[in-house]
Amino acid sequence: MVVLSGTLFVASAQNSDGTDLRPGRYTDLASLVEAEAEQYDALRQRAADLDDEVDRLAGSVSNAGVTKARRQADALRDMGGLEPRRGPGVRIVLSDAPPEVVDAQPPDADVNEFVVHQQDIQAVVNALWRGGATAVTIAGQRIITTTGIKCEGNAVTLHGVPYPQPYVIEAVGDPGSLQASVGGDDYVAAYLDAVGRGAVGWDLAVEDEVVAPAYDGVLTMSYAQPLD
Repeated sequence: MVVLSGTLFVASAQNSDGTDLRPGRYTDLASLVEAEAEQYDALRQRAADLDDEVDRLAGSVSNAGVTKARRQADALRDMGGLEPRRGPGVRIVLSDAPPEVVDAQPPDADVNEFVVHQQDIQAVVNALWRGGATAVTIAGQRIITTTGIKCEGNAVTLHGVPYPQPYVIEAVGDPGSLQASVGGDDYVAAYLDAVGRGAVGWDLAVEDEVVAPAYDGVLTMSYAQPLD
């Protein structure tokens, strides 16, 4: 029995890899979202470090073809969101209705009217792009052409990471043009109508300096292929 118990202890230690095999249950979704986001940040940093190492090794290769390809890639880095941006811009915050507002509604009320949806966030982001934004972030994460904004429960997922509300959207660009574009968007206007009824939250502020970090996530592309 002693030998068997020792074997089980060793196997558990190897399988856990320093983690808890039976972690405690999360009692609130906000804690779960925060824990998942922290884990992703650690993995993203590791991936960024590996990318830097690959880039350094590629730079040491003495080959005309490699050098040309690297120059072409470097010319597209800023356009692809791989370089940081900073400058004047705007900060917009979208938020769900407070719990007391939802609790005060009649039983037949549609609770979906009191939460921020992915299409609300997408409408604001699209309006900012149309207004000439040179960089946009959500919850501090740089938005690029392949970024997907998805609702999962009462959180929004960006690059596979869930973020709870309130949703902070920041854009670098001419503040006047950005505000005009957001104010002239029909979908944003419908959202602001809901704000006027107290269903959801909204705040827009002009910022002297908005900092948009470079995107440092995975750049692997995938696509669908027709079946034969």
